[in-house]
Amino acid sequence: MKSSAVSPEVVILEELLAAEPGHVSGTALAKKLGMSRVAVWQYMEKLREQGFTFEAVRARGYRVTSKPAGLNAALIQAYRHGRKDDFTLQLFDEIDSTNDEAARQLAAGREAPFAILARRQTKGRGRFGRVWHSEANGNLYLSFAFRPRLEPARMQMFTLWMGANICELTANFCRTAPGLKWPNDLLFDGRKAGGMLTEARMDADQIRDLVFGLGLNVNSPAGGWPADLADKAVSLAEHTRHPLDLNRFAAALIGRVLTAYDRFVDGSYQKTFADLWNLYDVLRGQPVAVLTGTQRIAGTALGIDDTGSFMIRTDKGRTERFNAGEVTLEKKA
Repeated sequence: MKSSAVSPEVVILEELLAAEPGHVSGTALAKKLGMSRVAVWQYMEKLREQGFTFEAVRARGYRVTSKPAGLNAALIQAYRHGRKDDFTLQLFDEIDSTNDEAARQLAAGREAPFAILARRQTKGRGRFGRVWHSEANGNLYLSFAFRPRLEPARMQMFTLWMGANICELTANFCRTAPGLKWPNDLLFDGRKAGGMLTEARMDADQIRDLVFGLGLNVNSPAGGWPADLADKAVSLAEHTRHPLDLNRFAAALIGRVLTAYDRFVDGSYQKTFADLWNLYDVLRGQPVAVLTGTQRIAGTALGIDDTGSFMIRTDKGRTERFNAGEVTLEKKA
């Protein structure tokens, strides 16, 4: 049984961040935590070891003077503004795949929801088993684990709904205009900034375990891509021309995904999904080709239907629908 208790390090950071740019007294922190000032100081030493620095002023207390630029689990939790839910986050320096680790922990009986976050993946992957470039370069490799107990037929919309929410969160956070390419890519000006991968284990009539994985290029520097990705990939920092606060962004993203999941489970997402998807859809009205197995069908993208299927109108005027496939943009005649 996991505990939803918040760690002392997170509570200390929550109090200090809430008071910025002011100070918080050691006495106030000790009272908040129900421990001695010496114990508070010991936890602050642990935070210093993680890259935080603090200013201590006599008769005024402490304030944060610098934070780690890289991913820090306590800081992410603190940025979630004290949301006391059953969600937990585990950060790895390096892992094979966040999706695989989430699936392993679900299979071992860990309570959901939780998330697995890594600074680097050695076997990151996307759709069709493709390799996802996952170096430790300021990006997000993040997987959420759920136990939805929903009928499998409902899940066709899940990745699309999550993608629309992540796109909107990114647009608001970065003050820029990302786009969605069905079914699971986030783009800027035709270059890929992120991809999603949903994997599930099913019983006969319901989904038992669900893992939603996200790889998002956040702070990768321009020119830092392998040669085969140089003209295909982009990071948020590269697009906006300034680095993002990685931990603050991760906290906002986690909050949005958890809210979107709740709305998906209770069905309320249906009220806004179509408008949200259409706002960011980069394929609608464009000449495309869909590859399904050995078959290639070309036409004009019409968007998605109410089941999440991708629709095109062929040159012969027929509407075709696809539940899966690889979509490519074609050159306009």
